[in-house]
Amino acid sequence: MGMEKEAPKTTLIDLLRHGEPEGGRRYRGSIDDPLSERGWQQMWHTVGDEPLWNHVISSPMDRCRAFAEALCERHQISLAQDDRLREVGFGAWEGKTAAELKQVNAEQFFGFYQDPVRHRPEGAEILAGFCARVAAALGDIADQHPARHVLIVTHAGVIRAAISMILKTSPSDLYRVSVPSASITRLRFSAERPPELLHHGLATLADL
Repeated sequence: MGMEKEAPKTTLIDLLRHGEPEGGRRYRGSIDDPLSERGWQQMWHTVGDEPLWNHVISSPMDRCRAFAEALCERHQISLAQDDRLREVGFGAWEGKTAAELKQVNAEQFFGFYQDPVRHRPEGAEILAGFCARVAAALGDIADQHPARHVLIVTHAGVIRAAISMILKTSPSDLYRVSVPSASITRLRFSAERPPELLHHGLATLADL
């Protein structure tokens, strides 16, 4: 009788974007605004009452870290922080709203969304380097947590970079993906297949 083949180890990584910060929508990057009351409500609504995760990893920014700490304390889940999961730096755009930027230089603003690699804000983080640090973080997390279900609390830019990594798209295409506040994106890593993006449309977290 032959030996039974061991089931492949699959790691699930859920990426949770932070909720609304105080001050509303603006280009924050490294600006460390806390969550608004509405932002807290958005995130608790997304995660639900029964946690699915074995481990939580957070961006160091307060709009991510404070919720991750509260979630882990409530449900006794282990927590770590990874600086590579912080948002992309927006340079001179940080703290500004879209309306303010369009008023100052509409051509530059719209050029950024057409090609964010060639039309970076002054002093902004290089997009290829940003994508590389996110990919390195995700690779390490998948390797270090085989057969586990991990939650990453992070930013829209990081989630866009993760999707770009999985689909092997160019950094210039990063802003073709919309990432709503407090939304979940799921990745699956296994030995049998390349890393996958699990798209579930309007399904709730419990359905994923």
